[in-house]
Amino acid sequence: MSENQNNTPTKQEAEQHQDERIEKTGQLTLDENPQKQSIHLLSIIGEVEGHDNLAANAKTTKYEHILPQLAAIEDSSEIQGVLVLLNTMGGDVEAGLAIAEMIASLSKPTVSLVLGGSHSIGVPIAVSTDYSYIVSTGTMVIHPVRMNGMVIGVPQTFDYFKLIQDRITGFVCNHCKISQKRLEELMMETGVLTKDVGTILVGEEAVKCGIIDEVGGIAQAIFKLHELIEEGKNSSK
Repeated sequence: MSENQNNTPTKQEAEQHQDERIEKTGQLTLDENPQKQSIHLLSIIGEVEGHDNLAANAKTTKYEHILPQLAAIEDSSEIQGVLVLLNTMGGDVEAGLAIAEMIASLSKPTVSLVLGGSHSIGVPIAVSTDYSYIVSTGTMVIHPVRMNGMVIGVPQTFDYFKLIQDRITGFVCNHCKISQKRLEELMMETGVLTKDVGTILVGEEAVKCGIIDEVGGIAQAIFKLHELIEEGKNSSK
């Protein structure tokens, strides 16, 4: 038996590695055969964790895991498209925007699918792809920037909040069909969320507002991604 054969992982070892990868990072390359359209699955689950570590019992997506993986995807000759699955309550603004900007700057086709919810800073991530889907029961919460902890009550603090919010709304409006005026109206709505301001959009409502492209599930999302990959191949000929 040759050395190459000895080093080739068995099917069981490959499956074990795949299971460990899903458990540790929530990521998976759906078809690693370079002769086919290899799609990388990227999941944004729980709370987007930023510079501070969250509690050990909280489901989190760590941006220090996602950003290097996205760079590796861009540099890979085998991965041809990225499917982003979202079920997130939001989280750190800087971390969420960093992930969204990285996804938006990929040269490879990308599709997102909102499952459960994509709230707060999850909205920019959901719209950062080339095409977006939401399941009929999926939700998106649109609200103004909020901050925990002690805040210095001076005009400069509120100017800083406005600057952060403008960065978020600017990104969202540049990557979907909603206008900035309408997005800010949804953010400041007072009759939808109890004891808070903002709007909850469910399934088709997110599409009608122009934030998400289409209502659909995993089958539609994967079909669309394969379609975008084929279009990219044809345009490069």
